[in-house]
Amino acid sequence: MGTALDTPEEQVEEVLDRLYEEYPDSTISLEFSNRLELLIAVILSAQCTDERVNKVTDELFEKYDGPEDYAAVDQDELAEDINSITYFNNKAGYITSACETIVDEHDGEVPDTMSELTDLPGVGRKTANVVLQHGHDVVEGIVVDTHVQRLSQRLGIVEEERPEKIEDELREIVPEEDWQQLTHLMIDHGRATCTARNPDCEDCVLEDICPSSKVDNGVDLADGENWEN
Repeated sequence: MGTALDTPEEQVEEVLDRLYEEYPDSTISLEFSNRLELLIAVILSAQCTDERVNKVTDELFEKYDGPEDYAAVDQDELAEDINSITYFNNKAGYITSACETIVDEHDGEVPDTMSELTDLPGVGRKTANVVLQHGHDVVEGIVVDTHVQRLSQRLGIVEEERPEKIEDELREIVPEEDWQQLTHLMIDHGRATCTARNPDCEDCVLEDICPSSKVDNGVDLADGENWEN
């Protein structure tokens, strides 16, 4: 069975070293050309694959330009434009309301602070962190998506379960200069190897330091169950 290193800090350092080598070109996979497009793409990406979002936004961003366009469109029409996205009705409402707020309260510009971003409808801390990092070049937190949540638990780096608590834990043990890249590396590894179901532990570059490795029937720390069950 894989064994974690002595401290979470040592575990993080070794994980980062190996993942940087495994995924040297790791970066955000959503496609966008400005801050508004980024914000909309991230709202759409909740519980939906980036690949699907990119297919939808390819046409969406041709049809709509500034926040005024999204604020003015009938919500049913916008929902129809994104109807292949999960929860498209709710997300259409979030986008319309967020853009109304951007027009009315921010002079048509996507805000650049955590508090202002999270005040927008449909925008939580994860979305705000992405927009700050990739839209404003401001890194003040760690994006915790499902991949980061799963891998950080399986690797024994964190014990918390709620995303915001996981972020708090990670900020304590991950060097600040790695906050942004940690997310991309874990997303890439979560997609390629450490999948939610049936992870490829035998070919994983982290297998020997992972306390959840199923090579010797370990326990999956992400859900607390034995791999044999």
